[in-house]
Amino acid sequence: MNTISYESKFFNPTDTLECGQIFRFESFKKGYRVISRDKACYIYSEGEKTFIESDDCDYFYNFFDLDRNYGEIIEKMESFGVPVLCRAASAAKGLRLLNQDPEEMIFSFIISQNNNIPRIKKIINGLCRELGEEREFMGERYYAFPTAAKMAQKDASFFKSLGAGYRDAFLFDTACRIEREGVERLKNLSADDLRKELLSFKGIGPKVADCISLFGFKKTESFPVDTWIEKLYREDFLGELKDRNKISAYFKNAFGEYSGYVQQYLFYFKRQNL
Repeated sequence: MNTISYESKFFNPTDTLECGQIFRFESFKKGYRVISRDKACYIYSEGEKTFIESDDCDYFYNFFDLDRNYGEIIEKMESFGVPVLCRAASAAKGLRLLNQDPEEMIFSFIISQNNNIPRIKKIINGLCRELGEEREFMGERYYAFPTAAKMAQKDASFFKSLGAGYRDAFLFDTACRIEREGVERLKNLSADDLRKELLSFKGIGPKVADCISLFGFKKTESFPVDTWIEKLYREDFLGELKDRNKISAYFKNAFGEYSGYVQQYLFYFKRQNL
C-alpha cells in the first residue's frame, strides 16, 4: 500500500466526489473508498493535507488530476467576473475534475438519465457484483466494473433485473456496439465530433452525451445542462432561453475551453445552496 499527500486547499474529497461526476464511492473509515475500473483507493483529509492510499497510486494520481494546478483554475474562474461563479469557485476550491474511464462513464451516465443518485449507485453496484471480477481492498471486498464484452453476453432482461427499467435495451445495445467498435476511436475526436458520435448511441441524449464527454473524455469545452443548471441560468444569469441545447451553447460561448470547470463549480454550488 502506497500513499499520496496533497494540499487539501485544492483537493477536498467531499467537494470532488459529491459534485455529480462519479457514482462509485462510499463512506469509509474517516473518508471515502473510491473505485474506478478494477482499482480502489482510500481518500481522506487531515489538517491541511488530503491523502490517497492505494496499491495503484500512479492510476489515482492521474484519476484525481493531481498534475493540474487548480489554483490557476480558480484564478481563471474569478477572471470571468461573474459574481455567482466567483462565489461558487471560492466555496469549492477543493473540487477537482476527475479523469475517469470512458467505457465506465458511457454505461454509468446511461443509467443516470431520469434517475436519482441512490438508485444509480444501486444499479451500478449490482452490475459490478453480477459481472465484475471480485477484488479486495483494505480487507473488504469490491467488484470491478465489467467489460462491454462481458455485458454483451447478457440480454436486455438482465439489465432490467438490476432495476435499469427502460434503460435495459439501451445498456444492452451499447454493450454490443462497444464490443464491436471499442472506445479508442472516440478518444481523439474533437468535442463536437465526439458529442455527435455519442448521440448516435441508443438512449444517449444531449445532456448525457455532454456528461460523458466531460467526465469520460475530459472534453472541458462541454457544458451539461440539467434542471439545476436551468434553474441557475434563469435565477443567476437572468437567462430567457428555454431549449437546453441553446443554454449549453450560451455557456460554451461564454467560457470556451473552461466550460466544464465552470459547469461543475456552478452545479455543485447551486445544489449546496438551495
